[in-house]
Amino acid sequence: MNLQQFRFVRETIRRDFNLTEAARSLFTSQPGVSKAILEFEDELGVQIFERHGKRIKGLTKPGRSVAAVVERIMCEIDNLKKVSDEYARRDEGSLVIACTHTQARYVLPKIIPAFRQHFPKVHLSLAEGSPPQLAEMVLNGQADLAIATESLALTPGLATLPCYSWTHSVVVRPEHPLVALSAKKNFALTLEHLASYPLITYDRAFSGRGSVDRAFDAQGLRPDIVLEAIDADVIKTYVDVGLGIGIIAGMAYEPHRDANLVCIPAGHLFGEQTTRVALKAGVFLRDYVYTFISMLTPELDADRIRELVENKRE
Repeated sequence: MNLQQFRFVRETIRRDFNLTEAARSLFTSQPGVSKAILEFEDELGVQIFERHGKRIKGLTKPGRSVAAVVERIMCEIDNLKKVSDEYARRDEGSLVIACTHTQARYVLPKIIPAFRQHFPKVHLSLAEGSPPQLAEMVLNGQADLAIATESLALTPGLATLPCYSWTHSVVVRPEHPLVALSAKKNFALTLEHLASYPLITYDRAFSGRGSVDRAFDAQGLRPDIVLEAIDADVIKTYVDVGLGIGIIAGMAYEPHRDANLVCIPAGHLFGEQTTRVALKAGVFLRDYVYTFISMLTPELDADRIRELVENKRE
């Protein structure tokens, strides 16, 4: 058996058992991949993949065990390359950050310029997606880390750390009745206020939407959500054209850019949200990755983050 066979098996699984896609991603031929996998199965004496004719449909029971071992082996091979790079090219390399639009648009612009000053030779890439997609990117080695509010801490195989906390805000046009109400002394925004108007907020996979739904459910209210979107810019656009009032992450309201809208804090209604950074457990990380994470979590330095991550992997 050899590393090429391991690589073919792993990529076939990652490409949903599509040998053509696996071969394309590995810059080789589909017959070559198929032949290598069959030889690997013969050498092991077990069938790794379930087949229907010539098509691979999934993993057999022993195949699931083999796949887990192959993934660990390939992870350690990747670690060896990263260790070599760390000492041979200490301040050079790449960093792929998987994040939601909210992180890319409102959080990372405060971090990335400072990081670039420290590591000008590190090539940065942003890969946007939903929280489940971000987790998959990290687990599959397509990203070095992921940043999101939802689901990362619940994903097996990831080590996560809290980055920062935030709350929701409501955005409305200046002439909206809630603006006059909010100006009154001792005014407190309620869920009943919000349920009286058409609402625009995040898709269910993004930016604390679950806490919004739970808050309304707990009060037995059925909000009229007329539009869902994956980013705050879209929500604010449709608030501005009069479709409804928006519920967004507080950091997504920028007074100098959103002068056409009024922001009303709503953290007391939906609670505090925690954004987390996730790393694949067991993966060797370059020093500049720890530095980047420390910029996201300024209360922790790189050494403390390394200690926390290593403890989570045990």
